[in-house]
Amino acid sequence: MSAQDLPLPLGHFATLPEGLRLHYLDEGQGPVVLWLHGSGPGASGYSNFKGNYPLFAAAGYRNIVLDLPGFGRSDKPEDTEYCLEFFVAALNAFLSTVGIERCTLVGNSLGGAIALGQALAHPATVEKLILMAPGGLEERETYFQMEGIQRMVEVYSAGPMGVEEMRQVMTLQLFDPSLLDDTLLAERAAVAATQPRSLFAGMRVANMTERLGELTCPVLAFWGTVDRFNPVGGALKLLDNAPQARCLLLNRCGHWVQVEHTELFNRTCLDFLGEA
Repeated sequence: MSAQDLPLPLGHFATLPEGLRLHYLDEGQGPVVLWLHGSGPGASGYSNFKGNYPLFAAAGYRNIVLDLPGFGRSDKPEDTEYCLEFFVAALNAFLSTVGIERCTLVGNSLGGAIALGQALAHPATVEKLILMAPGGLEERETYFQMEGIQRMVEVYSAGPMGVEEMRQVMTLQLFDPSLLDDTLLAERAAVAATQPRSLFAGMRVANMTERLGELTCPVLAFWGTVDRFNPVGGALKLLDNAPQARCLLLNRCGHWVQVEHTELFNRTCLDFLGEA
């Protein structure tokens, strides 16, 4: 299946100076909010945020929902080291290519780590950060001790991932797995079939905890206390180290706050965006 044939909305493509093509949705008008999805087989911007960005568009924001390199409809090079520096360089080049000088970054998991990396490396481009259980706050070994990561590696390593294999992984994303629907699982299974094995085998994200004090923008974070992918202790790391941080902890919630508590997430984010 080609990127054009995936069961996802077809938006726009930006070609970066080195030739990498990134796919993105562009919805609404106003201040820019750029959405960065998490990792895992089959991930895409639309699948992560379909219940969120339309309300932001209706509230007067321009929403750029990006497919990261290796995900969604974006290019998936096999000879690339998918490290944090690569993702941040791609994001920064994307901003320049589409003419966005400054925006709010919304990042979940890997996307949260990339948002932090962008804010640290290119602070002038980031107005605010909204983070949902962001990566980049632990060592790699700690993440691989988490039940969700272990399940993901086990299922992905066993071979091609169809809808049922995807269900085995995705049920650990949520406290209430009944929120998963077959459409979402089918979207992710289709994308997973197009991803190179090197994407997950070689992924590296540095621990940025010691650099959080360098952040110059306001930070709003969310974390579910039943997160099986990213240790909830990362919330205290943000609060203890980032100068302008607040964090909402939610019980009976897993790794996808924006899915399990959609209304609360959307309302809280829009209030945060409206603050001077």
